[in-house]
Amino acid sequence: MYRTHNCGELSLNQKGEKVTLSGWVQKIRNKGFIIWIDLRDRYGITQLVFDNDRTSKEVYEKAQLINREYVIQISGVVLERESKNPEIVTGSIEVLVEKLNILNKSETPPFTIEDKTDGGEELRMKYRYLDLRRNSIKNNLIFRHKVTMEVRNFLSKDGFIDVETPCLIKSTPEGARDFVVPSRMNPKEFYALPQSPQTFKQLLMVGGLDKYFQIVKCFRDEDLRADRQPEFTQIDCEMSYVNQEDILNQFESLIVYLIKKINNKTVTSFPRIKYEKAILNYGTDKPDIRFDMKIHELNSLAKNKGFNVFDKEELIVAISVPNAASYSRKQIDNLTDWVKKPQIGANGLVWVKYESENNIKSSVDKFFNLSEIKKWIKKCNSTPGDLILIISGEKKESRVQIGNLRLKMAEDLGLRNPQDFAPVWITDFPLFYWDEELKKYNSMHHPFTSPKADDIKFIDSNPEKVKANAYDLVINGNEIGGGSIRIHDTELQRKILKILGFSDKEAERQFGFLMKSFQYGAPPHGGIAFGLDRLVAILKGKETIRNFIAFPKNNNGRDVMIDAPSEIDSKQLNELSLLLKSNK
Repeated sequence: MYRTHNCGELSLNQKGEKVTLSGWVQKIRNKGFIIWIDLRDRYGITQLVFDNDRTSKEVYEKAQLINREYVIQISGVVLERESKNPEIVTGSIEVLVEKLNILNKSETPPFTIEDKTDGGEELRMKYRYLDLRRNSIKNNLIFRHKVTMEVRNFLSKDGFIDVETPCLIKSTPEGARDFVVPSRMNPKEFYALPQSPQTFKQLLMVGGLDKYFQIVKCFRDEDLRADRQPEFTQIDCEMSYVNQEDILNQFESLIVYLIKKINNKTVTSFPRIKYEKAILNYGTDKPDIRFDMKIHELNSLAKNKGFNVFDKEELIVAISVPNAASYSRKQIDNLTDWVKKPQIGANGLVWVKYESENNIKSSVDKFFNLSEIKKWIKKCNSTPGDLILIISGEKKESRVQIGNLRLKMAEDLGLRNPQDFAPVWITDFPLFYWDEELKKYNSMHHPFTSPKADDIKFIDSNPEKVKANAYDLVINGNEIGGGSIRIHDTELQRKILKILGFSDKEAERQFGFLMKSFQYGAPPHGGIAFGLDRLVAILKGKETIRNFIAFPKNNNGRDVMIDAPSEIDSKQLNELSLLLKSNK
C-alpha cells in the first residue's frame, strides 16, 4: 500500500497515528541537524520532518539525497507542529518520518512548480505535464470536472438522453474550415472531423429521442484567439416539439442552476436584446451589460458644422464614461493612442469633460460652441463628472471601435467584476448576410436555421430582410452558447440552400440524407450548444480558456509538448494515396 492518507487530509485528529504518504517533494529546508520536506500530491501539502535525534541514521542520510520533484513514499508518526501554518489545511501537524522509499528521481524542473512560477507560457506548455502539478492549473481542471458533472446531472434529471454521435463525418462547405481525415480504405476520399454534431442531433429528433444532449469534442480549422482552440468542447442539446420560448426557458434554468451551485450567486434576470439593437447600443452582438455606458449617435448634432473630422465621415458615435471627467490630458492622450492601434483602427478621439454645468471642456472648442456641446451632453444622458468620448468613421467600423473603447473604459474603471454575472439573450439575427468578396449570401448561423414565420414571405424577394429564429446566450460580454429552431420541412430547406448558392444537385449530394429524413415525419425541433471551455472560464471569473484545458494548443494551433501537427513518412502517405509522384 503506497499510502494510508493523502497529503491534504491529516489534522490533529490523527495525532499519534502511524501513517503512510506518497507524493512529490515540493520544498526542502535542511538545517544540518534537521530536515523539513513539504510533500505534495493532488490534495495538498504535508510537512515531513527528519531529525538527527529521532530519525534513524539510514533514513536521515537517504533524506539528504532527495531533490525537488522526487517521488517518495514515507511512513511515520503524526505530530503537532510547534510553528503552525494557517495557510494550509494540514498546517497544524507534521509527520516524523521513520521509513523513506525513493520511488522515482527527478531532474531539476525547467520552471518552479508553484502558484507563482518563473516559467513563461510557451515553456510551461512544452512541459504541460509539470504545469498540471501547479495548484492554479490543477484546480481549474477540478473546477471544470465539477461544472461538467453538474451539467450532466441537471440535464439527465430533466429527461435529456446522452447520445454519442460520429467523429468521422462528411465535409461540408458551410461554416469554418474542416479538419479532413484521409481514408485508407477509400483512396482519395476524406472524412471530416465535426465542427458540431448539428445534422446528427437533428436526425436524433427525427428518430424520436426528443431530448438529447452530449458533451462532445468539436473541431474547426480557423484562426486562433485567447478564447478559441482548434478542438473544443460543446454542451450540445436538442429538443422536439418546442418553440424558441421553450428553449430559452429550459436553458435559462440550467445557467441559473450552475451559477447558484458553482458560485452561490443568484441570477434572476435574462434580458433579451434584438441583434440590431445590440449593435446600435453596444457595437457588438456580445454585449457586456454589467454596466450601462451605451453608444449614442451624434450625426444630427455634430455633422456639417465645419469640423472636417466629423463632416467627411459616415457616423459619429459617443459614450459617456461615468465619473471620468477627472482624467488628465495624459490619460486621454493614452486613450487616443489606444484607439489608433491597428487592432482597434480608429483615426482619433474627441473628448468632452463635463465637470459641472459651469465647467465644460472639450478638444473641439474651436469648432463647436458651448450650446452645441451641451446638446451632445444631453443626447448622451451625461451627468456632471462624466467624460464623453467620441469616434467618427465608417458605420460598421466606428461602432466596433467605440464598442471596444467602451469595454476598455469599463475595465479601467473596475466595472467588469468577474464575480458578477450578467446573462443576456441576443435574438432576431439576420438569417443571411451578403458576402461582398464572394458575391453570395451566407448563413449568419448555419443553413439549418429556421426563418421567423412572419418573414418567410421575404425569402424570395428580399433575403436580407429575413430574421432567423435563432438566439445566442451572452454572459459578461462573452458568447457562451447559440442555437435556433431548425427547419424541418424539405422544401423550405431546399429553398434556403438555393439562396446560399447550392444547386439542386449539390444540395442533394451534401444534405440529401437530412432532407430525406424530413419526409418521414420530422417533428418541429430546435436546440442550443454551449462552449464548455468558455462557460467554465467565465464561471471561474476568467476569460481565457487555455488554462481550463488539460492539453491546449498554442496560438499557432500547435501542441508544443508532443510537436503536433507533424509530417508523416512516405509509407503512410502512400497508404493514404497522398504521395505525389515526382516528375521525371
